[in-house]
Amino acid sequence: MTKTLLLRTVFPLLLAAAFAASPVALAQQPGAAKPAAAPAAQPAAKPEAKPEAKPKPAPKPADQPILLGQYGDWGAYKATPGGKTVCFALAKPTSATTDPAGRKRDPSYVFVSTRPAEKVKNEVSAIVGYPQKPGADTSAAIGTASYAMYSQNDGAWIKNAAEEAQMIEAMRKGADLVIKSESARGTHSTDTYSLKGIAPALDKVADECK
Repeated sequence: MTKTLLLRTVFPLLLAAAFAASPVALAQQPGAAKPAAAPAAQPAAKPEAKPEAKPKPAPKPADQPILLGQYGDWGAYKATPGGKTVCFALAKPTSATTDPAGRKRDPSYVFVSTRPAEKVKNEVSAIVGYPQKPGADTSAAIGTASYAMYSQNDGAWIKNAAEEAQMIEAMRKGADLVIKSESARGTHSTDTYSLKGIAPALDKVADECK
């Protein structure tokens, strides 16, 4: 499974399932419909029955990510899409800005994923919420350390794979991760992620996906 395929097809499905059952999402769901009032007297002829809406098929349990634990601002998840185990730590930005201000974009996320079947461990990737400018690098910074990321559509990955382990170590010890990118329309974005809880989240991912 390629990086792009994983980020564009697998993770969005896992995200949707993971957040659909979150306390916030459940609280926002409309309440159950009130029972209908007793019907008035009807003519002898029965009214035409309305066709019942077909329920949507429930996702397969294997496709639904299991929340292994929430650690500060990071959640640790496990899923088996396509029968292959994927574990990942996930966070949403604590602040997100654009220049020009007010430009709309989709939500952004950072993932640190482990896929034993592909011998991939602690792969850092991000979704920035818009198609990025072709040929323009995205940057990730932790304190004074900076890492170049190559971009494709709205995804970004560490450009120099040899720096990934160093970046993971910096994330474990750092306070914030700042990702900057540029859209195809010339919009510049800055997403700041709190690194609180990432160390235990990564430890949990490592325990579940060996």
